[in-house]
Amino acid sequence: MGDPSASRRLILNAQYFIYFGVMGIYLPFFNLYCYHINFSGSQIGAMSAARTVTLVVFPPVWGLLADRFRLRRPIYIFCSFASAVIWAGFLLTRSFWAMLLIGVFHGIFYAPIISFLEAFTMEALGEDRGGYGRIRVWGSISFITVVLVLGKVISMTSAGIVVSLVLAGSLLQAVTAVGMPAGVVRVRGAAGERGIGGLFNRRVVLFLVCAFLMLASHGMYYGFFSIHLENLGYSGTFIGLSWALAVTAEIVVMLQSERIFRHFRLPHVIVFSFAAAALRWGIMSVAADPFAIVFAQLLHAFSYGTFHMASILYIDRLAPAAAKTVGQAVNNAVSYGLGLMVGFFIDGWLFESAGASVLFVGSAAVAAVGGILFLAFHDG
Repeated sequence: MGDPSASRRLILNAQYFIYFGVMGIYLPFFNLYCYHINFSGSQIGAMSAARTVTLVVFPPVWGLLADRFRLRRPIYIFCSFASAVIWAGFLLTRSFWAMLLIGVFHGIFYAPIISFLEAFTMEALGEDRGGYGRIRVWGSISFITVVLVLGKVISMTSAGIVVSLVLAGSLLQAVTAVGMPAGVVRVRGAAGERGIGGLFNRRVVLFLVCAFLMLASHGMYYGFFSIHLENLGYSGTFIGLSWALAVTAEIVVMLQSERIFRHFRLPHVIVFSFAAAALRWGIMSVAADPFAIVFAQLLHAFSYGTFHMASILYIDRLAPAAAKTVGQAVNNAVSYGLGLMVGFFIDGWLFESAGASVLFVGSAAVAAVGGILFLAFHDG
């Protein structure tokens, strides 16, 4: 018989691979699709922000249910199927208000997927948590492959294929989620009041505030980077290559995760990541030639790659044993939910009036503030 641990990791690899393959379709190209069907910058920002509200509210709710009643796997499978089915609604309309509503309902069920997957992975790794990057890297490999191929396909066809491809990938992810063995997770007790209360100590709250600022600084990038490059005159192929280059840099640091966390303490990695983000957005505020854009994209290795790994490990370290799923859910809700929501909304509101350069300067300032706060008030 095979090694159960190896089997579990194989399933986790597959889930990351499919999940981030879908993200490789959605993140670079769904807003571009909306732009091509004549949505304004404020409408695109509002759609992204409204949908992201669900990523703030619902991960902790789903996480609490999962930990309290030991339902992580059933909820994970149910939400995977439900979100895929709801996404199909985008095939039926191009109305802003209808798409806004579909996006919100999709987000409700899509919300817990990644935080649950992170919690699965932490428990499957056990004492080998420093090797998290070796599993998570499969998501990055998938993302880069999809972005490279889809950028070229869109250049030859149109952005209209994005909706169908996201649906196909989401259904595949849902079907393979059924193979997630119940034994991957052994929840150590119910997440009662003491467990949840342990999430709100000074160190956790400080980190969540700083993580919020980090992801808010990414709102311009995730919401409008593709549009910005198109407005500068770059093709869909270059746009896809730019996203792929960033993820290639991310893959390199994830493959080196054990070495990184063996030599550098988590707080030091976090502060360095903030500095890299501030530099990256500063460069993007003035970059117009491809070489400057390429250099800025390489900094994704740190503004996202090292920060993401460090944040997952940091929250896992601080979260009580009975609230590991809730811990990852709150982290995702505050950073990728609330942080990106605020970033999307503000950048969408100001994109047409202020312009991309001004908004990238603002992004750099927000990242710098987050790093300074963490450096100044972190205590160990």
